[in-house]
Amino acid sequence: MAEHRLAGVVVLAATPIGDVRDASPRLVAELTDADVIAAEDTRRLRRLLERLGVVTTARIMSYFEGNERRRTDELVRLLGEGARVLVVSDSGMPSVSDPGYRIVTAAVASGFRVTAVPGPSAVLTALAVSGLPVDRFCFEGFLPRKAAERARRLGQLASEPRTMIFFEAPHRAAATLSAMALAFGGDRRGAVCRELTKTYEEVRRGTLQELSEWAASDVRGEVTLVVGAATQPTTDLHSAAEEALGLAAGGMKLRAAVAHVARQQGVAKNALYELALKMQHSRPDTAASEGEMTH
Repeated sequence: MAEHRLAGVVVLAATPIGDVRDASPRLVAELTDADVIAAEDTRRLRRLLERLGVVTTARIMSYFEGNERRRTDELVRLLGEGARVLVVSDSGMPSVSDPGYRIVTAAVASGFRVTAVPGPSAVLTALAVSGLPVDRFCFEGFLPRKAAERARRLGQLASEPRTMIFFEAPHRAAATLSAMALAFGGDRRGAVCRELTKTYEEVRRGTLQELSEWAASDVRGEVTLVVGAATQPTTDLHSAAEEALGLAAGGMKLRAAVAHVARQQGVAKNALYELALKMQHSRPDTAASEGEMTH
């Protein structure tokens, strides 16, 4: 199928992550000229239009996680009628942990053009101001909310050779930083970037242990976490915990199993034991023998 064979076009538009003055002239032009604006939150969009002094005749539609699948079909139909469809999220670039991916894939599959209005990004802004290496990095989005699943994901990232960027809710920041200190080591460098480009912007830099202790008092506002890369290859803590649990399931006491695996694989025994316990508690089939295994 030939690309761009149809008249409709999807425009992914980056919106300010805090300071409205970061809105580009091109964003203003696209908001003015769009036929359809698909917005993650229509109320926030209308406030943005008001602050920018933009008057638009576009049809404004809500386009968020709950209705994204259904609305994508409708947007493709409008593209077929030749519409210029502007997609905006609450802040930053659509499709980066926000709605947008589905309409892009659907539009490309149907032969419509997809373009973007570049602009503000919490991911790149946090990386730039973190003070951590920027030559290689990866974006990990939001971590799982459940402690065991979060620990498992972090264990898989313990050997990541690139700087990592995460989004997190303020009320979970302290727990996440504590889990990171456990999985990556308390001396791993990191940065908590809070309220970027806003009046009370704050960038707190330090070790994960220091940041975890600081966050325990209270963290407010939009939060982006940046974590330094592993300085040397390390064993996947999650895999090591799986091995220890396997030995425990075979009859070995969990502490002995952890000590054995820690010696073999060169991981921190305390961190491995805490992760193994969390994983054990999350598994119903091990709950009955939990007391015997953890003594």
